[in-house]
Amino acid sequence: MIQGQRRVAVAVRVGHVVVGGSDAVVVQSMTNTDTADARGTAEQVAALARAGSELVRITVNNEAAAQAVPEIRQRLDDAGVDVPLIGDFHYNGHQLLPQFQGMARALAKYRINPGNVGAARRHDDNFRTIIEQAIAHGKAVRIGVNWGSLDKQLLTQLMDENAKSAKPLSGRDVMIEAMLASALRSAEAAQGYGLGQDRIVLSAKVSTVRDLWDVYERLAERGSYALHLGLTEAGMGAKGIVASTAALAPLLARGIGDTIRVSLTPAPGADRALEVEVAQQILQTMGLRAFTPSVTACPGCGRTTSTLFQELAAEVQEDLKRKMREWRLRYPRVETLRVAVMGCVVNGPGESKHSDIGISLPGTGEAPRAPVYVDGKLHCTLEGPTIAADFGRLVDSYVERRFGQAGAVGAS
Repeated sequence: MIQGQRRVAVAVRVGHVVVGGSDAVVVQSMTNTDTADARGTAEQVAALARAGSELVRITVNNEAAAQAVPEIRQRLDDAGVDVPLIGDFHYNGHQLLPQFQGMARALAKYRINPGNVGAARRHDDNFRTIIEQAIAHGKAVRIGVNWGSLDKQLLTQLMDENAKSAKPLSGRDVMIEAMLASALRSAEAAQGYGLGQDRIVLSAKVSTVRDLWDVYERLAERGSYALHLGLTEAGMGAKGIVASTAALAPLLARGIGDTIRVSLTPAPGADRALEVEVAQQILQTMGLRAFTPSVTACPGCGRTTSTLFQELAAEVQEDLKRKMREWRLRYPRVETLRVAVMGCVVNGPGESKHSDIGISLPGTGEAPRAPVYVDGKLHCTLEGPTIAADFGRLVDSYVERRFGQAGAVGAS
């Protein structure tokens, strides 16, 4: 059920980005390059940042990767890309962080998986070493539990206790409780070592939608830590996009989640930035943030046998995306622009009136004229072979008038 009010978590500063508090939900992503390749990794980080990723995580799995991190940070700084870097540590973070102090300083946040820091006493000692490095360098930490690499000792303990209980829980519920215990106990230990709650982000990732709902609803109820939200392995293509949307949207609607990542499996050679775009679209479609002007377009039916409206919708969307880099600098709040490209008289005029600027193209058998509505009123009617170009110029003119300096002053 939609609550209409966001859960307020303790704010955590990650570089210049704030996660939690009253700030908007932050979009993040992760590279899939070999981090030891400083140039290639910096290029992918920059591409993700340009796509809109506000935090980028990189793997730090060995000495070569650790040695490369300062160079990656320097390359980004030289290119004017100030996106904070998160170091992803498994198994050997307690060794790499003390050994490579340049890397420890260059990262804005350390990601720790409590299930992968060592067993028995080594677990606590290794975890403490990482936390002490975070304290020494003033860095934030994500304590990220994953059901694929859960602390086996803790899980065994809870399963044994459950077996002796008069009302034992299901195996699924024991797994969820073990994840929550791992995250919360680790956070409490980190605070006991001196790391403030304003430096801690928690996550408890699974790969199925309903399990994710249950895990995060319970986690949100048990503390005010900032929460990182996302399926651990969403999958490829439409499946991954749908699964991520289904998983994140209900939680975000209830105010749960302070930063999100959509963990898509990219097709070979595909653009890694798709996961950033999907995360942005989830937030924008829900009305939680605005990243780029939205285009409403009809799906088409037997009344729209012409492909004109499809071609125009695609052209408008690409044109807006292409212009956004410049528009962001010139036109404050242009990302809130709403454009409609409709295909026939049934819903075309109405949807166009509900947008900031919209066009209703002629359907099958309709007169070859396209009325354009601006701010809910009929502005003009276009016809002929230059409809697309003419409408593009009208959109440009509207953006200048509404979001340009004079329009921005008038709007305030």
